[in-house]
Amino acid sequence: MASIRPRYDDQGAQTGWQVRITRQGFPQQNKMFRSKREAETWAASVESQMLRGAWLDMAEADSTTLADALDRYGKEMSALKKSGKIELYRIGTLKTDKIARLHLSKIRGADLAEYRDRRLTAGLSDSSVRLELAIISNLFTVAMKEWRMEGLRNPVLAVRKPAPGKARDRRLLPDEEKRLLGECSVNLRAIVLFALETGMRKGEIQKLLWKDVDLAKCTARLFDTKNSEDRTIPLSSRAIAVLKALPRNINGKVFPGADISHTFAAACARAGIEDLRFHDLRHEATSRLFEKGFNPMEVSAITGHKTLQMLKRYTHLRAEDLAKRMG
Repeated sequence: MASIRPRYDDQGAQTGWQVRITRQGFPQQNKMFRSKREAETWAASVESQMLRGAWLDMAEADSTTLADALDRYGKEMSALKKSGKIELYRIGTLKTDKIARLHLSKIRGADLAEYRDRRLTAGLSDSSVRLELAIISNLFTVAMKEWRMEGLRNPVLAVRKPAPGKARDRRLLPDEEKRLLGECSVNLRAIVLFALETGMRKGEIQKLLWKDVDLAKCTARLFDTKNSEDRTIPLSSRAIAVLKALPRNINGKVFPGADISHTFAAACARAGIEDLRFHDLRHEATSRLFEKGFNPMEVSAITGHKTLQMLKRYTHLRAEDLAKRMG
């Protein structure tokens, strides 16, 4: 049965109404309300749900703030991801917003819509806001499935997300490739050529070990890649030539101590090349594989893309090259 009583502060002034519901087979429920009507409405709703077998315990969700939940999510989920450091940084930013002070059970779509607009007004990109909302959405899913908060609803599902960023279609022009290679150090030149031949990600290149390269079979074995799978990639004659010209290092890495991002950006600046990122070389390599006549399954085996949609996102074929093949 529900017990509804007034609550008073130390000076004897009434501060609200306390509801206590005690029912056999259910944990005791306690909640404070500002008005008696709110208390009676909540008590009636909870007791009705208990009678119908539709009641779900919201005690955890009522007492857990988004900030607390983000801390737990960071430790249990983000820390296990390859992109964990980046996600933990985003979580730290999320915790500074006023929405983090709300309890999970109180967060509504309108709260998240206001959060979205605040972040966009502050100058954050559409893609970054989408990623932050994705963290909150996944947090609610985990809370419902694993944190005994089955009664929660995911409020992110009720919010309009910013439009996803347009996929980059930056191709490396022939004259740009020549200028870029001319401004690269010996080590960076080898990395750029190797990336264009293999389509490997920057992290995969940095982790590649000599023991995982088979020059006789013209293959390289990649472990624990971005999608958590291992794969063996074929090496072209040009890629093999790049490797054979490299010195061996005592730490076993093919490209030891490579500070790729900064040195690549500096080389682009010296070459007068704008809006080119190292990851664009992966786009370029993927496109070149299709232009050579490889089919999607073959390209996927080389690059590690899991779906045709992902291949389409990273592949931008030149219309003039397609025209030549059409005859």
